[in-house]
Amino acid sequence: MESKRIPLRSKIMLSFADCMCATMSGLVTGGGLTYYFTRWMGLEPGKAATVWLIFGIWNAVNDPLFGYISDHTKSKLGRRIPYIRYGAPVYAAVFILCWVSFPFATSQWAMFWQMLVSLFLFDTLYTAIATAIYVMPYEMTVDNQERGSIFIWKIVFSVFSLAAPLVLMPLIQPDPGTDATMFRLIMTGIGLFSGAIIFASTFFYQEQDFAKEQEQPSFFKGIADCFRNRSFIIFEVLSFTIIYVQTALMQGVLYYFSEFSVPMTACYGAMVAGAVIGVWAFSRWQHTLGVKRCMQAMTGSFSLSCLMMAFFGGAYAAAVIGFFFTGVGFAGGMYVIPLMNGDVIDYDETVTGLRREGMYAGVNSFITKPAISIAQAAFLSILAKFGYDQAAASGTQSALAEKGILYAWMLIPGILLAICFFVMFLYKLDGASWTAKKKELEARHRALDEKQQAEQASR
Repeated sequence: MESKRIPLRSKIMLSFADCMCATMSGLVTGGGLTYYFTRWMGLEPGKAATVWLIFGIWNAVNDPLFGYISDHTKSKLGRRIPYIRYGAPVYAAVFILCWVSFPFATSQWAMFWQMLVSLFLFDTLYTAIATAIYVMPYEMTVDNQERGSIFIWKIVFSVFSLAAPLVLMPLIQPDPGTDATMFRLIMTGIGLFSGAIIFASTFFYQEQDFAKEQEQPSFFKGIADCFRNRSFIIFEVLSFTIIYVQTALMQGVLYYFSEFSVPMTACYGAMVAGAVIGVWAFSRWQHTLGVKRCMQAMTGSFSLSCLMMAFFGGAYAAAVIGFFFTGVGFAGGMYVIPLMNGDVIDYDETVTGLRREGMYAGVNSFITKPAISIAQAAFLSILAKFGYDQAAASGTQSALAEKGILYAWMLIPGILLAICFFVMFLYKLDGASWTAKKKELEARHRALDEKQQAEQASR
């Protein structure tokens, strides 16, 4: 039976919406909100740190909570689309209000509460919308080729969401004591445009009708069922590692170039080339080799390059090779990891008969979010052990501190990726038998959809 084809416009609009959702989040949580409140409004850094500490507690539990809520949603539009469509205007409005200096927010505690409330409202809406967008490819099809083409479009659009906090924000952020009107106008424009794209995107894709009628388990049983899925546990090892590695590599790159005389242009060029080749290779290999072998190819080569960089990263040739395979690894993380996640969710349906994308996405975020903090803490701790002087000028660290930069940056990622390579031997969703199950699942979805549509037509 031929797989259901997803229209190109649906793939593009879903990926565009994902990009705009991530762009607003990156501008707020990628340092923009902290800079605005501390540098421009004058909030004490200690109070801003307390805001993030309090918020971190909520941020740890809201993902599985919203995953559970969306799985249990019953609406004519489906389980996910209502949150995307009707949440988009509110999400955009809260984003715009994040950059407003209210007349009452003149004292330290008033600014503290404004920042805390703004962050809570913004991230709550982000979680509801982003979770729904994240699982839409799994709602739309079970075919990995079709899902893979969506993820390629997401990778293309992710260039813009990554550039916003890294490139745009430094160019437009207001200096202390200056007029912030232009900054606010730009942020308002971004909010209105992003909200409009997210809202409009919901008219270009649809969910499977049958899933919204299913009776889902309770919150805690739903979480427990996730961990009964052995493939999910293996996936979490990979997912946690990828988040850790991405965080560590992005954090360490500034320290690396400040101390080692390696051409930045050549390294970044090699990384971009690796990312392009990685996307091309994995998109072709996943339907011939399968997700399992693609994942092993990615983790194995990425691990070896990280270990090489940890011990020989000061050499030009090692740096170029290392950055090339870093690009390949980033491409694999953004392409193969979502495919593996989809297979894990599909397998759950073969066991439970239920589509529980929201709960799986929420539990995954709950587990992987700590990887960001752990990676940052581990990096700084290793630097301190090797005598890195935070007050020293660039290029003046000791030889021991330089070695510490390479170890803190690449050694733990290399070890974790090697572990993932061997863990993947335990992964069973592979081969002809799994392909056959996927085909059966697709046929079941089509039959259930046709049955529901016939019932609706007869009413």
